[in-house]
Amino acid sequence: MLIIGIAGGTGSGKTTVVAQIVEELPVDEVCVISQDSYYHDTSDLSFEERKKINFDHPKAIDFDLLVTHLRELRKGNSFEQPVYSFVAHNRTGETVTTFPKKVIIVEGILILAHPDIREMFDIKIFVHADSDERLIRRLKRDIATRGRDLDEVLNRYQTTLKPMHQQFIEPTKEFADIIIPTNRYNTVAVNVIRSIIHQKLNYTQA
Repeated sequence: MLIIGIAGGTGSGKTTVVAQIVEELPVDEVCVISQDSYYHDTSDLSFEERKKINFDHPKAIDFDLLVTHLRELRKGNSFEQPVYSFVAHNRTGETVTTFPKKVIIVEGILILAHPDIREMFDIKIFVHADSDERLIRRLKRDIATRGRDLDEVLNRYQTTLKPMHQQFIEPTKEFADIIIPTNRYNTVAVNVIRSIIHQKLNYTQA
């Protein structure tokens, strides 16, 4: 089993990189785990209280549960991955059964910020994009799919996203084995990662 951690700021292009890697692997040999599934359950709070949570701070993530689940995969066991709603700012109560695969990709803004999780990664990747590009992507995504308005997204970016990125996310670059700039479609870096995966798993290149 090969566990790959893919970090980077909000809107940096992590999803694109993950998709580029996954498309080259047999569908039954890879699974993707998102850090977003592991926000703490906030059912004890009102919706207005949940809206005020700093979701870009490490304390917002249930890293203990994520570590437990990754250990279960290493043992060859499946687990129930939480399902999170960005509209409700809370877990839905539903779960998705996640099975061990040859390649496990864990992606999220803060996954390189936690020592126990870092130690479990065989390959650590940081996806970089400049702040303007990340803001544009975040605006488009939050307005289109998460029910946010322009003022809410900009306010959250200025008061939370940007300072949290500078304090907790950007510094984790130093832990990365590979840094991928994604201001353009970066096929070279992704091809290098694919080659490493094939080599470590003894795949035969076509």
